[in-house]
Amino acid sequence: MLSFTDLGLPEPITRAIKELGFQKPTEIQEKALISLLDKDIDLIGLAQTGTGKTAAFGLPLLSKIDPQKRHVQALILSPTRELGQQIAEQMQLFGKYISNMGIMAVYGGASITNQIKDLKKAKQIVIATPGRLNDLIRRKAIQLENVDYVILDEADEMLNMGFKEDLDIILSHTPMSKKTWLFSATMPSEIERITSNYMDDPFRIQVSKKNEVNKNISHRYSVVTRANKNEALRRFLDLYSDTRAVIFCRTKAETQTLADELIYKNYKADALHGDLSQKQRDMVMDKFRKNEIHYLIATDVAARGIDVSDISHVFHFNIPDLAAYYTHRSGRTARAGRQGVSILFINGRENHKLKRLEKDLNIQFEALEIPQMQQIADKYLERWCQEVLSSSSKKINPILLSKASILFGNLSKDELLAKVLTLQLVKLNFGETKDINEKINQTNSKHASKPEGRRNKKSKNQFKSKSANPNTHSNNFKKRKAKPKNKKGRKS
Repeated sequence: MLSFTDLGLPEPITRAIKELGFQKPTEIQEKALISLLDKDIDLIGLAQTGTGKTAAFGLPLLSKIDPQKRHVQALILSPTRELGQQIAEQMQLFGKYISNMGIMAVYGGASITNQIKDLKKAKQIVIATPGRLNDLIRRKAIQLENVDYVILDEADEMLNMGFKEDLDIILSHTPMSKKTWLFSATMPSEIERITSNYMDDPFRIQVSKKNEVNKNISHRYSVVTRANKNEALRRFLDLYSDTRAVIFCRTKAETQTLADELIYKNYKADALHGDLSQKQRDMVMDKFRKNEIHYLIATDVAARGIDVSDISHVFHFNIPDLAAYYTHRSGRTARAGRQGVSILFINGRENHKLKRLEKDLNIQFEALEIPQMQQIADKYLERWCQEVLSSSSKKINPILLSKASILFGNLSKDELLAKVLTLQLVKLNFGETKDINEKINQTNSKHASKPEGRRNKKSKNQFKSKSANPNTHSNNFKKRKAKPKNKKGRKS
């Protein structure tokens, strides 16, 4: 494999990436750099999350931009604010030694007035979310008629989020002569439409199979009822107390509710979802990067752009609807060559969904028992004893030690240990101590494939009805009389 210095990048860029510790490019980076550095072409790059796509388009782009020209020469479109910020930060690091290179991210949730003011300064590269960029176009606060390059990053996700019309409007304001580089994990029909309408004979590179997942991730699943999911999660967090994890939920409300509960129970957790202001989102991510919070509860959309290298676990509170979502979620862990664990919570009737994921992604899920409280207590005791044994007692005032000896003098060694351990185990947030593992229901009935939410809603209505008692319901059923049929066999 070639090194970055072998690929012909300008000296200021090679110096910057060497400082960042970059030595050998990933497959997508090598193929993109070879294709783009010496040619002006349209390009489609298909690669999964975590393969280094930002450097794949960012390094050749910086090589082509003229910092002496003060207008916008390149436009990078990103589906989310977090990913846009991440791209801007990386581009600034890559272009650290290029004089007069102006790079700026614009996105919703931040002051558009301040962004308009900053855009009046020389900016050669603008990273934008589609919605905010359209706002700026309508206000005539940005000029795109001289753009030479448009990069669509995570193009499939932009379409999934409903940015189709925004992309059409934005691309219509760019010149026909521009070059378009499109990077995506998948290639749905709408992206094919974009390539046919806005790209000229694009060169295509693909470095992974569809929805391929990181080989360093262990895929596990636990079977648990909806009512016991929170308890199951807490047990895993207690057992793996030294982990950093992202927990994915389906809705913003579920995300916030779970985060609030964990915070109330003294876990270092916080939520990341679309209802937070940009300032709040930035604060949460800053705390997560600084390890001030250990558990980030997020929606799929909000988690785009999370690039923290030491995330050890990903928990899926709900089974994702699309295989690509599972790939993106689990891709938050096992970064920079590390190992990671992805744990999926399913109910007893979702085995068919699990099998479909295995087939679509060509992976194998291993069953994982939800920890018993005794396991957690044993692990906690072991860690606590090790901390006590490794601590120093040299700084203890002899007078205080003597007083403690007198106060505890009537207790035996076992009695004293029992009292100390009791105080320690209170910190474990013991909830239900019973076994909450469920069994897979292997039935293939239509009822088994109904969404969990619909079944719960139905059972709730039954609970409210006068015949909620199953025995009463059964007796009422028996008492019903069949209606007489007419000659044609139909009920009258």
